[in-house]
Amino acid sequence: MEAEGLDWLLVPLHQLVSWGAAGAMVFGGVVPYIPQYRDIRRTQNAEGFSTYVCLVLLVANILRILFWFGRHFESPLLWQSIVMILTMLLMLKLCTEVRVTNELNVKRRFFAAADTQDEAIKPPPRRSYLDFDPRHFWHWSSFGDYVQCVVAFTGVAGYITYLSIDSALFVETLGFLAVLTEAMLGVPQLYRNYRHQSTEGMSIKMVFMWTSGDAFKTAYFLLNGAPLQFSVCGLLQVLVDLAILGQAYAFARHPPKPAPHAAHPASAKAL
Repeated sequence: MEAEGLDWLLVPLHQLVSWGAAGAMVFGGVVPYIPQYRDIRRTQNAEGFSTYVCLVLLVANILRILFWFGRHFESPLLWQSIVMILTMLLMLKLCTEVRVTNELNVKRRFFAAADTQDEAIKPPPRRSYLDFDPRHFWHWSSFGDYVQCVVAFTGVAGYITYLSIDSALFVETLGFLAVLTEAMLGVPQLYRNYRHQSTEGMSIKMVFMWTSGDAFKTAYFLLNGAPLQFSVCGLLQVLVDLAILGQAYAFARHPPKPAPHAAHPASAKAL
């Protein structure tokens, strides 16, 4: 009787915890990018954020969604990918607008300093996705070019997935590539710290957020029986985060001699 009396409390409590965990999975991944977005809007400077972070996360989450069609997994993980794609597109839109505006302002300042008012101020040269110029890949002048690239990649990857959906090997490989791409997001930052023997410009608070988020995500994978690829690459992400924290601790204890180069801000998991 006593156990039955507690059921009315434990069952809804368990459901509430499940909903909370699912909500944290869906929206937790985008939380670190909210202060970054607000900071770019406030300062009108996107130099501290690498748009290649957006590229990696877009590719990883598009592949993860395609993997879902071959092997269904937890719905919160699917919604997490959708929310992350929308977030990265918003980041790209803001960064592109800020960069193009700043390039035009630099030209205006140059002409003003040179006192060449008779010469028209030309806008920065337009770099388009359809130019297919590898030198300007992912550094285009219009947000629409990024959207075209994402749609093209999704279409090609989706068509290949459609043709190979019956192959278990292809589906498992697709899932592994999706989570491995995301797991490697911190490697450029790890390499940059090693190359400069410094973590100057890197936010330790941000790395703690990555670590706690990746640890929670990995625990969620393990407890909810997610595909093996998710758990293995989640553990890899946590190890990369811990390695970055280890670098911060080691370089703080034994700081290198000051170098004449400028600091490279690192507000995301990439150079």
